[in-house]
Amino acid sequence: MKINADFSQRVTIDTTKMDWVTSPMAGVERRMLDRIGDEVARATTIVRYAPGSHFSAHTHDGGEEFLVLEGVFQDEHGDFPAGTYVRNPPTSRHTPGSELGCTILVKLHQFDPEDRTHVRIATQNLKPVCAADRPGVSIMPLYHDARETVQMEDWDPNTVATQHCAGGLEGYVLDGSIEESGELLTTGTWFRLPDGAVFKAKSQGQGARLWIKSGHLKGL
Repeated sequence: MKINADFSQRVTIDTTKMDWVTSPMAGVERRMLDRIGDEVARATTIVRYAPGSHFSAHTHDGGEEFLVLEGVFQDEHGDFPAGTYVRNPPTSRHTPGSELGCTILVKLHQFDPEDRTHVRIATQNLKPVCAADRPGVSIMPLYHDARETVQMEDWDPNTVATQHCAGGLEGYVLDGSIEESGELLTTGTWFRLPDGAVFKAKSQGQGARLWIKSGHLKGL
């Protein structure tokens, strides 16, 4: 299976308009954003757990990265409410589920094979800091290494900001809206810009909160 597998192309998807697709596990549904492979795949997906649903125990050979969008995600390592950012590196193992139900943005099989860094951050407890090179933008760093940078960004209303995408850039509009390349990206929109692109956007009157990942698309 290949979905949005040409990483040289700009992609935007309003995920709120997508149908939910059942997964092999009862009560777990998906909206597939990009994918190379079948059930074991390099994938970016919105996953929704119905209350009381779960996956069986499994190992992430290629790593797993996710942000809890709604509800409370759970596994044997704890309860992770909306706003929690998690990285489970290659060789990590868990039994995910949700007693109350939840929705997550998840990326699979996209880690450096040697990465062993676990990350669990409650972003609701972070205080944004001003981005020195982009007035009107405040950031909450989540992860950084030689390969990629992951952060939350708060954009003040009517802010125009530019970022050169060495290694590409991927984002998800958590709240509010931005205009990028003449297109309005509203809450629930996922977007991806290729290596070498320029991310120039303007937040709308209510401002915006974005999840941004950059640098990770080089060579794809």
